[in-house]
Amino acid sequence: MGAKCAYGGTSMNEFRFAEPIFLGFLPIFALWLWINHRQKFLPQPASLLYPDIRLIGRISNSWRVRLHRSPFLLIIIVVIIFIIVLARPQIGNIREVIRGQGVAIVLAVDISESMSAPDFAPQNRLEAAKRVMGEFINQRQFDRIGLVIFARNAFHQAPLTLDYPVLLQLLDEIRLVSQLSGQQDGTAIGIGLASAVNMLRASESPSKVVILLTDGANNAGIDPIQVALATRALGIRVYAIGMGKADSTSDLDEQTLSQIATITNGLYYRAEDTDGLGMIYDRINRLERSDTERQITVQWRDMADYLLLPALILMIIAQLLRYTIFQYTS
Repeated sequence: MGAKCAYGGTSMNEFRFAEPIFLGFLPIFALWLWINHRQKFLPQPASLLYPDIRLIGRISNSWRVRLHRSPFLLIIIVVIIFIIVLARPQIGNIREVIRGQGVAIVLAVDISESMSAPDFAPQNRLEAAKRVMGEFINQRQFDRIGLVIFARNAFHQAPLTLDYPVLLQLLDEIRLVSQLSGQQDGTAIGIGLASAVNMLRASESPSKVVILLTDGANNAGIDPIQVALATRALGIRVYAIGMGKADSTSDLDEQTLSQIATITNGLYYRAEDTDGLGMIYDRINRLERSDTERQITVQWRDMADYLLLPALILMIIAQLLRYTIFQYTS
């Protein structure tokens, strides 16, 4: 088993009020303003009779008259800031750290021409396998997953990666061997398994798994049983999945697949339809869990200090305006 390590950390900022109960003073303060000052902001009926309305036109309408309420409005802002300060606004730096190591998984899939059989919904065996494998990938976290495809030869479709969006794109690009130029049909299970094992050899993950999917029997390349023995020596577990119905028309070599799984301390499953295939991958998903733990730490920082200074400045400005510029208009 490998030593645990920290990786995959993410950081984000959050905002909160440590004492939100004080925010209840805001509507109370607003109500008090409305009750005690509504008359000052509403039009008032004339209380003096002028014999000549031309006298009204001589009243100054300067900027000092228009802005004579500014000190009062500044004090309102200061009070609102003080209420917010009482509620203790805080900014928190939330950091998520994943400790441990995930499972290293290689999905090895048969792309021989027999995978074009239309007995798996919605189109054929290969498309059903791609859809189910995509769902499997979406259920994993913190695991490095790779893709191997094989027919008569084997290829690395995707290296071990945590970049699941790219992995899903490469999975979608898998095609039948007949659609690949220069490639021959066949089912080289031994070569496919060896290619998957070779991808896992350099992984430092304490748990290494191959999920081998085929619908046929080995008819090319090396002996899959010999590869299974070497796989066991490397501590790699193989889950073998056979696709197809259990009848005389099937080329599925269940005996060999079962031996591969047994030798490597894995399991063998047979899928006869798309739903059954999905259930198999769900079962494997539950069996192979990542040895990880998520730690979340939050460091909260009070923001009151950043509000008190502006409030103090606004209060000083309000008093200066009140007793200087607007002294005779208040």
